[in-house]
Amino acid sequence: MTTVLRRLLFFTVLIVIWESIYRLNLTLEFRSTTLFPSPFGAIVQLYKGFFETGILATALFTSLQRIGIGFVLALIIGTVLGIILARSKFADETLGSLVIALQSVPSIVWLPIALIIFQGGGTAIIFIIVLGGTWSMTMNMRMGLKNVQPLLIRAARTMGYKGSELVWKVMIPASIPSALTGARLAWAFGWRALMAGELLGTGGLGRTLMDAKDFYNMDLVISIIIIIAITGLIIEYLVFNKIEKRVLARWGYAK
Repeated sequence: MTTVLRRLLFFTVLIVIWESIYRLNLTLEFRSTTLFPSPFGAIVQLYKGFFETGILATALFTSLQRIGIGFVLALIIGTVLGIILARSKFADETLGSLVIALQSVPSIVWLPIALIIFQGGGTAIIFIIVLGGTWSMTMNMRMGLKNVQPLLIRAARTMGYKGSELVWKVMIPASIPSALTGARLAWAFGWRALMAGELLGTGGLGRTLMDAKDFYNMDLVISIIIIIAITGLIIEYLVFNKIEKRVLARWGYAK
């Protein structure tokens, strides 16, 4: 049985169990049915939200646009900072301490400040996405560069590489596996920051989720949660996994 079939079977079983509990709840009335919706009700809401009202399609597009901008900025800033920390002992001992301190601060706590600085809107949410992803990218890039084998660096120097040429042509390519881990973490933290920011901000899946909660539309709430989860699965399996396999094959780590 292929991996895809196993996963489809697994999620089918989960839906059947979910529907069974929903039917049992209808009979025994453990809890209000509005608080424990049917999976098929959520599927109906998904269809309506994408193809009839367009609410979910618009919200998803807004969220993807924000995470796309924030994620790219986090990768760029994190990569630059990581290189600086890895190459400069002074920067590592000073700026590096600040990065470690900021890494321990949840990005969502910056939202009130961001809302004031950027006067609300999507820019404030992009700001906390950047904060959510930058520090993990920075630290992984730093560690990747610092862990490049000394033998590789000495060999490159004997071939005439030095300074920025040594960094760009030898050290950075050798640290790509670590950078990929940083990018994966930056996406995960940025995606969570996006959802948290939209819960308190405007537009996107998070705001739509809060509106659905205010109207006690639990079918819509569940459908949005499904969209968030499926988006995460798509990015992980269709983007990062494929890139990871190519990187591992390139560096001779593939099984």
